[in-house]
Amino acid sequence: MKLRRRQFLHLAACTVAISAQSRIAWALDYPSRPVRIIAGFAAGGGVDITARLIGQWLSARLGQSFITENRPGADGNIGTEVVVNARPDGYTLLLATVPNAVNATLYQKLNFNFIRDIAPVAGIIRVPMVVLVHPSVPTTTIPEFIAYAKANPGKVNMASAGTGSAPHMAGELFNVMAGVNLVHIPYRGQGPALADLLGGQVQVLFATSPGTIDYIRTGKLRALAVTIASRAEVLRDLPTVGDFVPGYEASQWYGIGAPTRTSVEITDKLNKEINAAFSDTAMKARFADIGGEPLAGSPADFGKLIADETDKWARVVKFTGLKAE
Repeated sequence: MKLRRRQFLHLAACTVAISAQSRIAWALDYPSRPVRIIAGFAAGGGVDITARLIGQWLSARLGQSFITENRPGADGNIGTEVVVNARPDGYTLLLATVPNAVNATLYQKLNFNFIRDIAPVAGIIRVPMVVLVHPSVPTTTIPEFIAYAKANPGKVNMASAGTGSAPHMAGELFNVMAGVNLVHIPYRGQGPALADLLGGQVQVLFATSPGTIDYIRTGKLRALAVTIASRAEVLRDLPTVGDFVPGYEASQWYGIGAPTRTSVEITDKLNKEINAAFSDTAMKARFADIGGEPLAGSPADFGKLIADETDKWARVVKFTGLKAE
C-alpha cells in the first residue's frame, strides 16, 4: 500500500511538472498565428484607434499580426461576450474600457461577470475629458457654469456618446457632486454629439480630448476644465474640475483583457511587451497625439483599476437610478 501511494505521488508530481513545462513552452512560442483584439465599438472611435495602435506595436514586437475586430453593440457587451466565450489561449483579446466597468451595474442581466470572466493583462492609456460648452452659454469657468445650471434647472442639455459611455458617466458624476441637473441627451457616439454641440442644439458635452482641440483653439467651442485629477499635458492651460468640485475625477481609459484561465505566462508576456511601448519615443508621441497618458503597470495594477472603476461607477449608477436604454 505504501509503495502504491509513493508511486501515485511520484506520478502526480511528474504530471504537474510536465504541465508547467508545457505552459512555459507554449508561452515561449506564443503567438504562432494571428491574434484578434476585439473592440466592442465601431471603427473610428477611441477604442478602435487604441486597439489598432497597440496591435501594430505588438505585431512588430512579436512577429504575428494582431488584428482589430470591431464587434459594436450593447455598449460594448457584445464584443466582451465574444472574448468571454473564446478559448483562453491568448489568441482572442479584449480592448477593455470604461463602459465595461459601468455595464456591470447598468445592465441587470448580463451573460458574464466582467471581473470574474476577463483577466486583466495591461493598461494602455488614460485619456482626459474636457468640459465643453457652446459659445452661447454665458460662462467661462466651472463655478460660473455651476451657478448657471442651478439658475436653469432642467434646461441645460448635456450630450453624450451614449448611455453608460465615459462622457455620460463623467456628466452624471458632475451632476451628483456639483448639485446640478444637466439633462442627458444620448447619441450614437461622440461624433454626432459633438456635431449637435457645435450647432447649439445642446449646451454641454464632457468630451474625450481627441478630435476636440481644434474646435477649442478656433473658438467654435469653449473649454472650461479637464476631468482628470491633474492638468492634462495636451491642454496645460485648463484647470481641473476637481479644482472647484473637490474629489471629482473622471477619465476614459483603455487596456487589454483576456479570457479568464489564460495562462500567466502568456498574460505576463503581453504585459511586458505593452509596457515596452511606454519607453518608445515614437509610440509615446502617437499616444500623446490622441491625448493619451500611459497606464504602465502589472496585470494586478490594471485589475485594481478595473475593480476601483467598477465600484466607483456602480455607486453613481445606483445613486442616480440610471438604466440601460
